Amino acid sequence: MARKSCKGLVGVMVMMVVALLLELGSAQGPPQPRTIVTPRFYNRLLAAVPSRCPGKRLYTYNAFILAAESFAGFGTTGTIVTRKREMAAFLANVMHETGSLCYTREIRPQSRYCSPSARQYPCLPGRSYYGRGPLQLTWNYNYGAAGRYLSLNLLRNPDLVALDGTVSFKTAVWFWMENSRCHSGITTGRGFGSTIRAINGGECGGGRPDAVRSRVEFYLRFCREFGVTPGPNIYC
Repeated sequence: MARKSCKGLVGVMVMMVVALLLELGSAQGPPQPRTIVTPRFYNRLLAAVPSRCPGKRLYTYNAFILAAESFAGFGTTGTIVTRKREMAAFLANVMHETGSLCYTREIRPQSRYCSPSARQYPCLPGRSYYGRGPLQLTWNYNYGAAGRYLSLNLLRNPDLVALDGTVSFKTAVWFWMENSRCHSGITTGRGFGSTIRAINGGECGGGRPDAVRSRVEFYLRFCREFGVTPGPNIYC
């Protein structure tokens, strides 16, 4: 009789513990980017950046997290595998575009990147809209649209993207989530290659195989570090 009571008590205790864990999990909500990209992981990347690089001071962990967690769905969509792949994909492209978090501006811009046909976002005198930030925001229409979304006048002050770390990362996440198919490419299973095509399609199809290889190598590295497989279609 005592044995049956003991077993019953253990069963009740197990159910209570399970219920508590479920309640805690529900209260915490879905995992945020910071649970995947931890300070230890990110700051290890930053530690490898030479002190001469402006990106070492601009691309801080806090700037990344503030930007990442201000966009619903970024790194929180789908299964934990999908979420980790998205973080790996985003950071892989950032590492390639910035020379491993070194550069904040395009090297030797070829033009002002002013498109007169983008009348909604006219170029301002003395301003250039060359690549800046983690994903090298380029062209007046992208500065204008990103600024409108973020409630900032980036047409008038494009340098803000190279001077304010949080703004810089927000423009990159904006492009990823709102102005391209990067986010949907990962979350719907089209693969890492679709993010390369969205960011710089000219590299695909043999256009710049070394650049594609660079992005893919970063992606595979981060997938390994996050403990997930890279999934299909990693090249473009």
